[in-house]
Amino acid sequence: MDTSNLSKEFLSKLFSDGKRFDSRGLLDLAHVEISFDVSSKAEGSARVKLGKTEVIAGIKLSPGDPYPDSLDKGNLTVSGDLLPLASPRFELGPPGFDGIEGPRLIDRMIRESGMISLDKLVIKKGGKVWNVFIDVYPINDDGSLIDASAIACVAALKQAMLPELNDDLRIDYDKEAKEKLPLSNQLPLSFTFFKLGKNIILHPTREEEEACEGKVTFGISKWNGQYMIHSGQKGMASPFSAEEIGNIAKILPEKYEELCKKVNKFIK
Repeated sequence: MDTSNLSKEFLSKLFSDGKRFDSRGLLDLAHVEISFDVSSKAEGSARVKLGKTEVIAGIKLSPGDPYPDSLDKGNLTVSGDLLPLASPRFELGPPGFDGIEGPRLIDRMIRESGMISLDKLVIKKGGKVWNVFIDVYPINDDGSLIDASAIACVAALKQAMLPELNDDLRIDYDKEAKEKLPLSNQLPLSFTFFKLGKNIILHPTREEEEACEGKVTFGISKWNGQYMIHSGQKGMASPFSAEEIGNIAKILPEKYEELCKKVNKFIK
């Protein structure tokens, strides 16, 4: 859905004055809500509201063969399904770029942060390992979908339990799971900064996002007191200057701590 030039001019002036429709500052975070156990069929699930954007993430675990290049580690797969019920921009059929971009960014964020202890997901040395499947389902896309999806995936992982196995290494669903998915103490989070003219905003609404001309996404976590950027990707046509990227890098730790506090109120 294209935004008219009039709307862009209006929002650009609004941003230049440091204002937004919902009274937030340009770099203020959106309101966060998290609920759990939204799916009885998943090993872990979470529903996240980031502003008016709403996303469900589910974790499924199953025994499988390791990848040839990582025989001593479990497997991770992230997928997303952008259904028309979430936004008029989404259509049924094969996934477009948006449907591929989000899961790949989240996969890199989680994998490179080391949040999942993949080396502890070996069921039988030289044989089976656990497959970790993360499925993302947007319910309402009102902007900042990747960042909201990342929170949902991390929250669902925090709740995930390893199913019990029979002697033949098949899941026994009659037995209650007793062991949590092995995770490190990492809490990776995603931040997508959008640009309109010379103004940079965080957690935009749908109208704000559609007016913007550039974006950049970073996955970040904290390791031994040090902030680590694990993934990054540029999107849309407008470039970011070295100074703009430098300014974003300076505020990322502050925004990470701020979002951590919001998320940890629900997952601890």
